[in-house]
Amino acid sequence: MRAADVPSVPNVLSESQVLQTAKSIAAAQESSGALPWFTGGHTDPWDHVESAMALGAAGLREEAEAAYEWSRRTQRPDGSWPMEFRDGVVHNADSDSNFCAYLAVGVWHHYLITGNRDFAVSMWPSVRAGLDFVVELQEPSGEIFWARGSGGEACPEALLTGNSSIHHSLLCGLLLARLVDDPQPEWEFAKYTLGHAIRQHPESFALKDEYSMDWYYPILGGAVRGAAAAARIESRWDDFVVEGLGIRCVDHRPWVTGAETCELVLALDAMGERTRALEQFAAMQHLRDPDGSYWTGLVYSDGKRWPVEQTTWTGGAMILAADALSRTTPGHGIFRDAAAPVGLPIGADRCGDYCHASGSPV
Repeated sequence: MRAADVPSVPNVLSESQVLQTAKSIAAAQESSGALPWFTGGHTDPWDHVESAMALGAAGLREEAEAAYEWSRRTQRPDGSWPMEFRDGVVHNADSDSNFCAYLAVGVWHHYLITGNRDFAVSMWPSVRAGLDFVVELQEPSGEIFWARGSGGEACPEALLTGNSSIHHSLLCGLLLARLVDDPQPEWEFAKYTLGHAIRQHPESFALKDEYSMDWYYPILGGAVRGAAAAARIESRWDDFVVEGLGIRCVDHRPWVTGAETCELVLALDAMGERTRALEQFAAMQHLRDPDGSYWTGLVYSDGKRWPVEQTTWTGGAMILAADALSRTTPGHGIFRDAAAPVGLPIGADRCGDYCHASGSPV
């Protein structure tokens, strides 16, 4: 990939800086293809996919495909993945529904960027099995339980952040189903009822509103947009946003985190709030290390970076936000278009018709 195809954000980050971040993620990749939180750290299936998406957006396609192949190989027969691996060994055998859904977003993103239908077809059985596993955890009222224990028992609690992400995963899964001509009407119903639950029935979800992710994720995942999204953002802006530093992870703690800030950037971009999105993207750059990696967060009350770790997924969220803001790759609209209707044609240019049909700029 030519350097001009790597995302950049003028006056904030250059193409070479974004590529440096991608290479810092790739440097942590294990020989198996796994993308742990950092070298020697654990791997979880969701953050692994987020990091793979960032590698693809920055042009490191071989590394991205190796990561997706790791997901295919480590999937269990029931369609799930263990929550945590360390050095190839399962450390938590329970299954998180959001973790099991997110491969659909990664594979659709990779298809948008590369146009490689054959790769998408090869990954389709894993995407389908993962989403089938997730839909089995859905309640009649629409919400999806957050986990299934290693003994097969469902954990009877639904989380708003995870369900919002699953809403996006179901859309991407449906678009892949159309691409490979394998319709999944039950997913369409699952997505519809889940979106309704997120918008209309907050009582269906465990109350965790001290976390910023519960604030912006319904927008990021496409379930809430328009006037409702604007009202949601305004309602808690002062609770979470710290001027010049990014956003708090938890509303009552003096701790800003880079990944959450970049996800808010993606949500603001999806709403058309470009000025605010650029401001927050610039604000979190104090977490950048000279080697291009990103520290997870900063306790601004004492000026200490905490945890003392540079995480692949923080750099990954930054790259995806840079791509969304710069409109660089054909996958730049994957979060912006999370609210798109299901039954859209797939255009010859992979992103063009899809993005135009949903009313998003390309």
